[in-house]
Parts: sequence; C-alpha cells; structure tokens
Amino acid sequence: MTVHNRARGAAVLLAAALAVSACGGSGGSSGGTGGGTGGTGGGAFSVALNEPDHLTPGNTSSSYSITVLQALFDTLVVVDAQGKTQMRAAESVSSDDQQTWTIKIRQGQKFHNGEAVTAESFADAWNAAAYGPNAWTNNYYFANIEGYDKLNPEQEGAKPSADKLSGLKVVDAATLQVRLTAPFSQFPITLAYTGFAPMPKAAFTDLKSYDLKPIGNGPFMLDGAGWERNQRITTKKFDGYAGPRPAKSAGVQFKIYASRDTAYTDLRANKVDLLQTIPPASAAEAKRLFGDRFVPTASGTMDYLGFPVFDKRFASPDLRKAFSMAIDRQAIVDAVYDGTFKPMRSLVAPLVPGYREDACGEPCSYDPAKAKALFDKAGGLSGTVNLYFSNADPSYEQWMTAVANQLKQNLGIADIKFRKIPAADYLATLRAKKEDGPYRNNWIMDYPSPQNYLESMWGAGNRMGWENEKFTDLIAKANAAPSMEASIPLYQQAEDLAIAEMPMIPLWNWQDQAGYSNKITGVAIDAYSPNLDTISVK
Repeated sequence: MTVHNRARGAAVLLAAALAVSACGGSGGSSGGTGGGTGGTGGGAFSVALNEPDHLTPGNTSSSYSITVLQALFDTLVVVDAQGKTQMRAAESVSSDDQQTWTIKIRQGQKFHNGEAVTAESFADAWNAAAYGPNAWTNNYYFANIEGYDKLNPEQEGAKPSADKLSGLKVVDAATLQVRLTAPFSQFPITLAYTGFAPMPKAAFTDLKSYDLKPIGNGPFMLDGAGWERNQRITTKKFDGYAGPRPAKSAGVQFKIYASRDTAYTDLRANKVDLLQTIPPASAAEAKRLFGDRFVPTASGTMDYLGFPVFDKRFASPDLRKAFSMAIDRQAIVDAVYDGTFKPMRSLVAPLVPGYREDACGEPCSYDPAKAKALFDKAGGLSGTVNLYFSNADPSYEQWMTAVANQLKQNLGIADIKFRKIPAADYLATLRAKKEDGPYRNNWIMDYPSPQNYLESMWGAGNRMGWENEKFTDLIAKANAAPSMEASIPLYQQAEDLAIAEMPMIPLWNWQDQAGYSNKITGVAIDAYSPNLDTISVK
C-alpha cells in the first residue's frame, strides 16, 4: 500500500497508509470537543487521518482510504500481528492445485443495509474492479484470474468482450470458486487486501454516491453525513455485525488533517484520540509525554525515488545508479526523521520473508566520487530536473530538499525544481505518467511476501515504464512455486535484476510511532492494521 500512495498493489491480487491540518479549521475543532468523543457522542473516539481519494474498496490503494475501509469492511482473510493468515469473512480458502481455489463464505454476515453477504457479493465487487472501462485503481490486482484479458483488451480503443471474469464461479450463496491463469501459492494471503472486499447489490445502482457513503460488512458503518470532504468521516458501531471482531466502542470519527504535525498538536491537546504516525522529529518528545500510550511499531512501509524511465533523459541505468549513490540516506534519516527510520539497501522491508539486508550492495552505498563518475559516463543531464512529491506531509519536502542539495553538490546538477502536488491528486499524476522527473514513491505492505513489493511496483504496468522480460518470467515462476519457501530464491533473483537496472531507488524503511489519548484503551496497532475494533472508550 502508499503513505499517501500506496504505490501499486500486488499485480495479482494481492500495497501503502496513514498520515494526516484540518482544512478549514485547526485540527478539526469544528468536529466537537475531541478527546474521546471526537464530536460523535459518548463512547466514540477520534482518529487523525489525511483526506482519502476514494472509499470504494476496488478503487483505492491510498493508505488513508484503507484505514477507513478496514473499519467499514471485512475482507475474506486477515494477516495477524505475526504475519499469519487468519479467516475473517471466509470460513475457508482451499485448493488442490493452487490454481483453482474454493472460498467458503462465513454464514450469517450482513451488509450495513441489511443485505446478506454472499459469494455473489465478492464476485460482483471483483468483476467491477477488473472491468477495464471502470478504470478502478485496483484493476490489476485481478490480472491473474481467468478472463481478465477479455475485460481489459490490449488494443487501444477496443471494447471489452466481456464484463465478468470467467474465472469466477458462484457455486452457491456460500461458495465462490476462483480459477487463476497459473498456480499461485500465495493467493490466500492476498485476499487480506481491502481491494478484495465485497460490495452489496445496492452499490451498483449509483457507484458515484456509493464512493461517498460506502455500505460495508465490517464492525463500523457510516453515520449521518458520512464522508464530509476535507473535514471528517463519521462512523458508528454496526449493531447487525456478525463477524469475528465486533466493535468495542460506539463509533469512530476520522478527523481529516493536511499535516500530521497539526494532528500531533491536537493529540497533545486531547483534541484527537489516536494518531498512527507521529512525526519522527517529535517521537522522542511523544515517548516522554505519552509513556505507555506511545506505541512504536515495526513497519513494512518503504520510501523510494522512482524514475520516469519512459523519459529518455532517465533511460540509462548508470545515471539512475549515480542518483542512488549520490544520496546519503543515513544523513537524511538522521536530519529529517531523528534517526527513527532505517536506511535501506533492499527493495523489500525487513518484515518480509526473503529480505536480505545488503541485497543492493554498492549501488545503494553513499559514494559521491563513484556517483559523479557514473553520472558523467551516462552523459549527465541537461535542463531542469523536477522532483515530484505530494503535500501530505512536511517531511516529504524536507527530505526532497536534502536530496536536491546532495544531487547539486555530488552530481553538479544546477537546476532542480520541486513539483509539490496536492495529496488527493498525486497518485493520479503518477498513474497518468505526467511526471517528467524523479518522484517520491511509497509502498505500504499489504501482506508479507516479496511478491507484494516486486510485482506490484516493478511488474507489468509499473509507474516507471520499466520492462524486463527476465524479471517478469522470474516473478511468474516464483508465484507458481509450491510454497513460500520455494518461491524465495526466485523472488530474490528478480530483485537482483531490478537492482541491476535501478528504475527505482530504495531509500528507507519506516518505523511507525503511534500515540493515543488517555480516553481510550485496548489499542493494538500492528504492521497490518490499526485494529480500531479492539479500542474502547473509558
């Protein structure tokens, strides 16, 4: 998943979020008194959030959206704090050959409007996401289900010859059969991603309205006005919830901030109850102030610097490696993140099976002299170098400023300009390949697998415009391996290829620091979910 952008998600099916000044107010003061009620009434609590882009599960990979969707929807499975797959909306997910999968739906579940949750609820949602003309963000997550090509013809301007995936078969109300294009042993864990959540029949009468007031099957449902753009998203406990994680509070109000610095100020003032991403520069202070209510969490989140490889100025691997070796990751982490983040020499996070601490080697080492030699060998760069990032967090501009200064000093690039884009528009800019220079890319792990990173961000349709047939073949072989253990060496070979051509530079791995008010208890944040259902109000 990306912190604003959850880069792409696993091209198969399965990342990116969570950051967060209240537009039109100081930290959402118009929402009420905060500090346990968040303006939603007794027994409810508030969570700091950045503005989502969409609230339709199949049409967003934004971490901000996903934080809300995890409260509103139950996916088929969930990844627990130990990285293991547990059933949630599903009773079982099984296969004899890893290509044809049978999903049994847990009985008795309902949507917030009273509709029953059935196998068809999942098939309808997946078909809508996979249908090319809908242009939903998570379309590619369904690419390895049979029939995807008919919904997404390669020829430009061609109309799909089908509107439903032939690989989906509703056997009965409680049974969904899924036929993949090839064996994929990690299929069950990918179903934890919110893009695979179900949708009720009512959603399809007006999808535009549904995006503002989604009807889910989770422990919380939208309340009142629901999503009030740039202000708040108000939810309440769903009394008809029959799943395994009933809400322990009366509701959650997501207070929308443009800056997590402002959100942190409000947390200190008891105007918001939970902030999942305390600014790293404030982490030491927060630890002193909040004590046991300061929650450090290992993270699968990664920051990268991507290149528009489709732009001939950035077509040389040597030039891209020169950029990488000109960046002093440790100095930036120390200056911007108070040393709380981990400089990375791998494309995947340390939480991931198969992680190698020094997979990147020399190309990720800080060596200004070698960087300049490679830069000159590649022919250098002429004209303005634009650096792209979103305005979702002040630290993005801080570290981009440090990168710009290092590129000027170490590579002699004189003309560097910033392209700071509103958070809500940033992903759309990258998807449309409108960037003409290096850009901040972020990935928040959806599930602990190298495939979740490598295929999602370096695979087919990636933002860089990078293509490598051998990489694609290795990913396919790894996906078809009989087990996670058997797949690891193949994913590592694919990672080596991506490093050799360096279309995207790994920078650092996030270490999250959350904090919460003394009005709530039962906070159980992990690398996979904020677990808002476990929180109760004192």
